[in-house]
Amino acid sequence: MITKQKAFGLWSAVFLGIGSMVGAGIFVLLGEAGAIAGNLVWISFILGGIIALLSGYSLAKLATAYPSRGGIVEYLVQCYGEGVFSGSLSVLFYLSAMVAIAMVAKTFGTYAAMMSVGANIPIWSNGFAIVILLIFMFINLAGSALIAKSETVIVLIKLSIIVLFTVVVFFYIDPALLSLKDAPPVMNVFSSVALTFFAFEGFRVITNTAEDMDNPGKTMLKAMTVAIVFVMVLYVAVTFAVFGNLPLAEIIKAQDYALAEAAKPAFGHIGFTIMAVAALISTASSINANLYAVTNVTYQMAKNGELPKVYKRNVWHSSEGLIVSTIILIAFVLFFDLTEIAAIGSISILFIHALVHIGHLLKIKDTKASKFLVILAIVTIAVAIVLALNYTSKHIPDVGYFIAGGFVLAFVIEIGLRLMTKRVISPQTSHSVFENIEDEIKEFIGEK
Repeated sequence: MITKQKAFGLWSAVFLGIGSMVGAGIFVLLGEAGAIAGNLVWISFILGGIIALLSGYSLAKLATAYPSRGGIVEYLVQCYGEGVFSGSLSVLFYLSAMVAIAMVAKTFGTYAAMMSVGANIPIWSNGFAIVILLIFMFINLAGSALIAKSETVIVLIKLSIIVLFTVVVFFYIDPALLSLKDAPPVMNVFSSVALTFFAFEGFRVITNTAEDMDNPGKTMLKAMTVAIVFVMVLYVAVTFAVFGNLPLAEIIKAQDYALAEAAKPAFGHIGFTIMAVAALISTASSINANLYAVTNVTYQMAKNGELPKVYKRNVWHSSEGLIVSTIILIAFVLFFDLTEIAAIGSISILFIHALVHIGHLLKIKDTKASKFLVILAIVTIAVAIVLALNYTSKHIPDVGYFIAGGFVLAFVIEIGLRLMTKRVISPQTSHSVFENIEDEIKEFIGEK
């Protein structure tokens, strides 16, 4: 019996996860988190990585038990059953993920405009953002195999640039800049954890590869762990390189491009340009990986009955949901101020993570996960939510009301879609871990 080779193996899944995580976050959030935690921000990145590892463990176990392209959407339905609650959370997750992608596309457009015309002119930055969205829409339409190959190439290029930057810049580090005597209060480190966790948040994209993955039972958790640990080490190394080369005042001043500014002492202005190019590659990579995830989410939601059937129709090797989602993303880029919306969307995604992990406890017998680690994931995500709300409320005083409004909007959309589609949501994977093993045994016997 000959089986079709799946698009994602261990390393292609790892590269997809790394590509999604190492996007705009490290280029923008490093300066913003550093403004809070100073030269101790590396500790904050370690804490953010630990939260990501715990959350990734829970999601990987769910992905193994319920391999589905829908990822978190599928787990919500599996854990909470068919209903308005799981449906509303799925809609909110989709909208929040869309805002996050639009924000990354906007960041790409800003860097591209700065490099091409020397200024962040909206007509140019928006134009570049739309072009990159369309490019990766066509790549995603070509199918998951091309996504895996393209993401691997893009990630290798950007990692090569970042690693080269980090290694060379390490030789220029001034130990005095990393001295603990100039360190801020320890509480500042915890206050910045919410920001540093967002730099890892893309790890969830790995779960969307479950249907396209060879042996997810063996590969999923390994890919998740390798990707998160690698990114954590990379972030810590980059943090030492930046904060060992620039005084804190300069990092705060160059907050949006601190990584590029830190390349100047070693490479001069050409270093700044190279790191700006790396930022373009990183944001492009993040868009590619997250578009793949959103495509699978919309396909799964349409299959479940969450969205109109137009999202499910096949176009080339993907679904029409990709095209519809890209049109919505272009509208976000053109007509919305994404800065505040993105902050609210990020916290909403944290809430959804927490609810997925809570629901996981109801399915712990199927997933065979460690109850202790799942509970620890819930606790650490809850801490991250509190820290995120505390930080964001200083810039957006009514953030709590906006998030509550987002939940209400998702509920209204869910009710409207139910009335329009007349379809019932149902879990798309009924396999437990044991059923997956049984299928593999049957396949093995068939091959023999």
